Parts: sequence; C-alpha cells; structure tokens
Amino acid sequence: MRFRPCIDIHNGAVKQIVGGSLKDQGDQAIENFRSDQDAAYYARMYREDDLPGGHVILLNSSSSPYYEKTKEQALKALRAYPKGLQVGGGITAENAEEYLEAGASHVIVTSYVFKDGEIRLDRLKELEKAVGRKHLVLDVSCRRKGDAYYIVTDRWQTFTNVRLTKAKMEELAAYCDEFLVHGVDVEGKASGVEENLVQILRSVENIPITYAGGIGKMEDLEAFRQMSGGRLDYTIGSALDLFGGSIPYEYVKRQGLCPNRNDSVNTL
Repeated sequence: MRFRPCIDIHNGAVKQIVGGSLKDQGDQAIENFRSDQDAAYYARMYREDDLPGGHVILLNSSSSPYYEKTKEQALKALRAYPKGLQVGGGITAENAEEYLEAGASHVIVTSYVFKDGEIRLDRLKELEKAVGRKHLVLDVSCRRKGDAYYIVTDRWQTFTNVRLTKAKMEELAAYCDEFLVHGVDVEGKASGVEENLVQILRSVENIPITYAGGIGKMEDLEAFRQMSGGRLDYTIGSALDLFGGSIPYEYVKRQGLCPNRNDSVNTL
C-alpha cells in the first residue's frame, strides 16, 4: 500500500473538484480547492520528497478553449519531475509519445480505448505498439449502476457498457502496466471509500492498482487499509492538507516512501 500523489489541472489551474460535477459544456466543475501555485510547483515537491508514480490529469477536453493552458501546465509538471509522473487526459496513440518525451513515465488512457460504450481492442493494441505495455496505464474509473460498477469515459460523464469485474480487469491487464481507478460517485466528496469497488480491485492479482475516491479523513484511510488488505495503492486529493483538507501530507508522504510498512494511521 503506497501513496500516489496527484496534480489535477482544470481550466489551466491546479484544482481539486467533485468528480461527478465535471461538465464539458462551459468547462464547469464544483471546486473544492484552487491552487495559487502552478503544476510544476507540486511536481518539484513530489520529486524532492521522492514520491514517484503520481498522476497528472488534464480535466479539459481537447475542444475546450482552456485545453492549451491545461496542457501547458501538464507539460511543465512532467519536465519538473522527469520519469516520476504519469499523465492522463485526452491521450491517444498519436500524441502519447509527446508526453513520454516530455518526461512522463506512463500515459493513462480511458476514452481512446473505451469508445462508443465498448472496448476497442484495436486501439488498445495501437497504444501498446506506440508506447509499449510498460508505459501504459488503463484508467478504468467507474460509477455505480444498480448493483454493479461500469467504466465511465469523457471525463467521467459517459457510461460504457463495460462492467468492471475481476475477470475483465485480468483480461485487460495483458495490455498495460498498471490500473488507475476512481470511484467517481464519491470522488471529491470525502464521504468514505467505495467498499464494494475496493473488494473487486483487491481480488485482482499481479498488477499495481491505484484507487481514488472518498478518503476524507484519517479513519477512512485506516478503513481503506483494512478493506484492501494493504494490496492497493491510493491517492488523495481535496482531503489532503496540501489541498485544503485535514489528512497530513507529511504522514502519507512517509507511506509513499515505505510501501511495505504496516503501522496503523492511528499511530500519527
């Protein structure tokens, strides 16, 4: 279990938002936090604190008037921490190499692969050929529909027909190096972890998985440790004191440096 830092960029600024509130129309989102610092500031911090494997996420569509400013911020972050950060948001087989050349260790992909509600294995294979499996992270972020979770795309606005299961993740694991999974229904709400989703994720073996969503206080972090059996990595956004929340960055930073430690969060 290891802490993965994040840098979310929306309308050219580092923000923390309520995930389910993101709308392409008007580039709208409910903000929990808006930073006065740029993305490179956080990238340098994570580099100095030796926290690799974090995520830089572009939250504007390529058609947005803010997209170029958002992309500029992302590229600055990647250059500030070469090979230390992953990047996602609008990644395709055509532009993935640009981000790797800018310093990304991996590209994170959703909408390009999960298109028109289905898995496009031809596109997944194109990406694997373009960047190599070891540089590819599949974002299978999901929302609940009935008793099941379905992968969502287009900045979490569109349901696919792909149900997230252990079998489906094991099938997709043949094409990627890691998974990133946001529990979108609780993302940015600090309302507690999606336990049923975590149970699915912890059942998948032999591939790193990072979970995001709902960790809002130290008790949630301890609950996540128990639910996941310490087998999943995690990221925290607006609940981190770095972004205006109450969970100490200094604590989770130590967890990032020591992925095998078993001490409880209650020892803080």
